[in-house]
Amino acid sequence: MQQSSHYITICSDSIGDTAEAVVQAVIHQFQNQHVTIRRYGNVRHEDELRKLMEETAELPGFVAYTLVQPELREMIREEAVRLDLRIVDIMGPMMQAFIDTFDDAPQARPGLLHQMDDKYFRRMEAIEFTVASDDGRDLGAMSKADIVLLGMSRTSKTPLSIFLAHRGLKVVNFPVVPEISPPEQLMHLPAGRIIGLTMKPEDMLSIRCERLKALGLPAVSQYSSLERIREETEYAEALYAKLGCPVIDISNKAIEETAGIIMGHISDYSA
Repeated sequence: MQQSSHYITICSDSIGDTAEAVVQAVIHQFQNQHVTIRRYGNVRHEDELRKLMEETAELPGFVAYTLVQPELREMIREEAVRLDLRIVDIMGPMMQAFIDTFDDAPQARPGLLHQMDDKYFRRMEAIEFTVASDDGRDLGAMSKADIVLLGMSRTSKTPLSIFLAHRGLKVVNFPVVPEISPPEQLMHLPAGRIIGLTMKPEDMLSIRCERLKALGLPAVSQYSSLERIREETEYAEALYAKLGCPVIDISNKAIEETAGIIMGHISDYSA
């Protein structure tokens, strides 16, 4: 197994997923980068921080951190100078802008974002619902979903669903295949709750070939033929037209960008 030559250490006095989300978004902007993420959460003491900084200094990379306790924020800056280690403050500039603009002071309490309030429980419920409904496993869930995503294979239905679920939306995704008739439940949904996903056939061809290669399967198959992909695309577009639902071409779009467009469509219909 090839050892990574790029390391990003995430340091947080909470669980660290805010910093990791930012890091992952940045990684996606670079091609062919094999990056290993080392995540340290719930760092609350100076000795813990010193140890992880010393370990990180032995690796080629940098530290991204979300620390709200003033003493830890000061210490990580001191350790960075001592160890000649690059650090990136994820929350600091935003907190400073808030202080300067609104003349307010932060509470400096770790984990406030993840307190178990009503919003937290709604998000957890949405995630459980979405995972249970992945790839059309529960057709009855369509009537309870906030969004139903339709799309051919490799149109990012599952990652989009999970991303939206983390925003508190209950999502069902269903594969569009010419040989499978759309379920009756789908035909009775309001068009505003359905989103059709599509992609340029040439882009789809490249993605499917890479998928087969990753699985160790022959690249030449009906699944990865341009003729088959065009057939699926035409079928999907005809279905979307029949349903009257919004259609999003996800070619060359990041998950976050597509999710933003979807949420915009949902807002437009619910307004």
